[in-house]
Amino acid sequence: MRGFSGLIGMDKMKGGVSLLGELILLELILSVIFVVLGHLIGSAYFRGVGVGLIISWVTSVIAYYITERRKKSAM
Repeated sequence: MRGFSGLIGMDKMKGGVSLLGELILLELILSVIFVVLGHLIGSAYFRGVGVGLIISWVTSVIAYYITERRKKSAM
């Protein structure tokens, strides 16, 4: 079981988190910020940006896991 470290891309690298993992995590953080900001100031625009980033984050995570699975099956 890889847990959260596998989600953010800490797959046996000396430097820690991979660039792809950092970008996926950044996308998640930005989406939460925009959704919360949109609710606090009552802006549908910011909420929409947040929802778009959430959709993008989910797509990125799915693509990351598919490529990781293909890498492992190719070895």
